Amino acid sequence: MRPASDSSLGYDNVEVRCGDGHLGWSKHAPFDVIVVAAAPEHVPQPLIDQLAPGGRLVIPVGRYYQELIVIEKQPDGSVKRRSVAPVAFVPMTREKKDGGKAR
Repeated sequence: MRPASDSSLGYDNVEVRCGDGHLGWSKHAPFDVIVVAAAPEHVPQPLIDQLAPGGRLVIPVGRYYQELIVIEKQPDGSVKRRSVAPVAFVPMTREKKDGGKAR
């Protein structure tokens, strides 16, 4: 079965990027919502920095015990963080400086 393309689903504002998830995608920031599907050990600061005021970051965090966290950026730039549920996701890996993968 072929995956549906974003155009076949009626979406015209979807872009996909493969890279080091710890760094986010500053070129297209700020974001209203960032959803992360792999768990870093700690919330990467660049992801928080790339949120628009009023934006939300949904991210699993932890190494062995993981929790789903929602971070909301307030209009003044401060953030509110709340734990939603215990979860189990694959770990988020980092890219080596030479472009390869590292953990």
